[in-house]
Amino acid sequence: MRLVLMLVLFIGMTASAQKPEKHPDVDTTFDDLDYDDLFNELDKLLDSLTAPRNFVMFNIGVGNSYFNYESKSSYSVEALKKITYAPSLSYFSKTGLGISATSVIVDDGVNLNPYQFNFTGSYDYLKNTKFLTGIAYTRFVTKDSLPFYTSPLKNELYAYFNYRKLWFKPSVAASYGWGSRSAYDQREEYITSLRLALNGFTRINTRESVNDFNLITSVRHDFYWLNVLGKHDYVRFTPQIVFTSGTQKFGFNQTSSTYATIPRSNTNFLYSSDKVYLDDQLYFQPLSLSTYLKAEYSKGKFFIQPQLIFDYYFPATDKNFTTAVVMNAGVIF
Repeated sequence: MRLVLMLVLFIGMTASAQKPEKHPDVDTTFDDLDYDDLFNELDKLLDSLTAPRNFVMFNIGVGNSYFNYESKSSYSVEALKKITYAPSLSYFSKTGLGISATSVIVDDGVNLNPYQFNFTGSYDYLKNTKFLTGIAYTRFVTKDSLPFYTSPLKNELYAYFNYRKLWFKPSVAASYGWGSRSAYDQREEYITSLRLALNGFTRINTRESVNDFNLITSVRHDFYWLNVLGKHDYVRFTPQIVFTSGTQKFGFNQTSSTYATIPRSNTNFLYSSDKVYLDDQLYFQPLSLSTYLKAEYSKGKFFIQPQLIFDYYFPATDKNFTTAVVMNAGVIF
């Protein structure tokens, strides 16, 4: 692994050496190469890519997801794979404050149906080069009378912590979602069907609190290549392993965000599983183990980010393993 890292660092530094005013020339002969200096120079470069600044970002994400529809032949639900689109507009201040609005659109085979709108306010602490941390609040506004299940959770509070100075960068995040009894009543038939599929029975609790909690731990590493197709561009490749555990009374609404520019990422793919189960009891359990293969190409203000996700969903008795493909593209002003 260290040899691979040295090769990546060597490529990055030889490319960035074309800018002597920012990156001093480095003797690239292997006999005299100072690896400590090489590591320090790359650290400075990576820090500059995530330096706090004011910017506006437009992004659109496209991916495939499973939706749980009412079955016409029985009281159960059936999962159908659909293409979703998620255009978003965000503003981030160098102080760490940010706001964003997202529309989630599903291609139902007849029309493009914008069925949900998400509004997020966030704060990211970006002044420490060793770690990133932040908190965000998201409000979900979902259309009524949809032919597929959406969570009755209308609010989500999300907090994260990323440590940056290790080769494998660990992170931990927590999500707490809550909703209203009226939102539960609108989706009661779906919720009952998804709970019956787990145990064959479900308890009726008229005082049931409408909330869920998730804990997400992950580890990742970023590989960089600079000046790949021209000056001032770069390629990033990020393998990431994510373990999600928590309660599963209702499941969180699926959200979508980029991973390259925004430090936090609360993308939730639990509902991309072919077999999704809800539980009528509030207890902590393993939910999913996911592997993300993320890539990014950035040139000036433009970026494109293909992602391949392999997800193992623990509560399912069969068809635990699914895959998903997501493509983000956008521009930063």
